[in-house]
Amino acid sequence: MTELHTDRLTLRRWRDSDLEPWAAMNADPEVREHLGDLLTREQSDASVAYFQAEFDQRGYGWWAVEVQATGEFIGFAGLDRVDDDMPFTGVEIGWRLARSAWGRGYATEAALTVLAYGFDTLGLSEILAVTTATNLRSQAVMRRIGMTRDPADDFDDPAAPEGPLRPNVLYRIARGARS
Repeated sequence: MTELHTDRLTLRRWRDSDLEPWAAMNADPEVREHLGDLLTREQSDASVAYFQAEFDQRGYGWWAVEVQATGEFIGFAGLDRVDDDMPFTGVEIGWRLARSAWGRGYATEAALTVLAYGFDTLGLSEILAVTTATNLRSQAVMRRIGMTRDPADDFDDPAAPEGPLRPNVLYRIARGARS
């Protein structure tokens, strides 16, 4: 599996040592605010097993993200196929970081590296990003990495219950749009 590096981060394969901090992230109401219910340790561990299997199967997915200077696991970033129940198709970029890593530019740094991998290595012509309409932090990252939003593409997530997680926004970036 390919490892990606930025000035400060390593995006790498998941390790057993990531399971505990990943579970803590998934049990943090602030981290999960725009994602839905908190996850149990078993659900959290199962998500990592799924991420690894998907990566092995198609050669891309969700990388574990660590800070190079300390080796600290801080979350994930990567690419995934859009779920079948969505009103659009394609490959989406995403990230999720521990609260301790917020506000340091790590999401933007990781996302730019993932975009480059998607366009330059995988040859994707477009990459999408989806979040709840209320997730302003993720939308700010999407704009910082050059993605744009057409409000006509906004949609209600069919998998989300009625409430604040249902209205979603869709951002896009085409291969040639990168600076």
